[in-house]
Amino acid sequence: MLALHSSSLPNTASSRPKRRTSLSCTQSEHLNSVRTEFSFSVGTYLIPHPKKVDRGGEDAFLVSSYNGGVLAIADGVSGWAEQDVDPALFSRELMANASSLVDDEEVNYDPRILLKKAHSATCSVGSATVVVAMLEKNGVLKIANVGDCGLRIMRGGKILFSTSPQEHYFDCPYQLSSQLLGQTYLDAAVNKMELAEGDVIVMGSDGLFDNVFDHEIVSVISQFEDAAEAAKALANLASDHSRDANFDSPYSLEARGQVSKSKSGSVRLHVFNMNGFDLDDVTVIVAQVVLKTRWRGTMWEEHYLIINAVWSTQKYT
Repeated sequence: MLALHSSSLPNTASSRPKRRTSLSCTQSEHLNSVRTEFSFSVGTYLIPHPKKVDRGGEDAFLVSSYNGGVLAIADGVSGWAEQDVDPALFSRELMANASSLVDDEEVNYDPRILLKKAHSATCSVGSATVVVAMLEKNGVLKIANVGDCGLRIMRGGKILFSTSPQEHYFDCPYQLSSQLLGQTYLDAAVNKMELAEGDVIVMGSDGLFDNVFDHEIVSVISQFEDAAEAAKALANLASDHSRDANFDSPYSLEARGQVSKSKSGSVRLHVFNMNGFDLDDVTVIVAQVVLKTRWRGTMWEEHYLIINAVWSTQKYT
């Protein structure tokens, strides 16, 4: 299954696009052996910035079932709006290009090379932070991120792994850009992890991690068995925190820490309220790691393509 999402239409059942599907099966006479393969059960949720609801926000994301599964989020850099450029165009095209390249031979199922080729194919003016995770059927997860979109891996109710945000300075993350001065795939932080059945991946734009602490993520995930419901709950929690002037968010704590570390008190901060109010698009992908048993000699191929879908909640298995 392949799904590309950018929220740009009203979220109603009548507006949902039709799914173009194809199903094929080839069968062997020898079905006496089995194999186990890792894959994802995925839920997604996107909440645009309150002032950008009519445009669907500036985040875009990709979910694909190719190989073990591919997850990606791109967050369009809002500063381009000051130059009359729609920040959503770059992030959406970047994800559209990535969706068409996941099975490319030159990509070789490498998230950093996927970023390279998707970035090279993107013609829109703008820039975006991005994170990509690609699961092998043997359970190895390969991750590449540029900027402050992030990922957490949970196992047994604890966070096993976290990506680290990349910044030039506070509130100015690394980003893939249409400009030559931006970062490239070579600047991506690359990681590899061996997953186990039952592990949970939480991927998000900075709208999630700026507003929700890791211990809150663990708590929310523990309350839901369904990935789609967990993604919705995390996105709503981030949105609620971002509107709460009395909530000390991860973002506001970091902002005050940056000020206190500066002897002169002058650091490059775009902070209007140090006690919260980090309003932003919030995109959350929750992926549960599952093991599937398949008969050797039987191969089912399912392909679902959803472009510019407006389904705030989706579950892919």
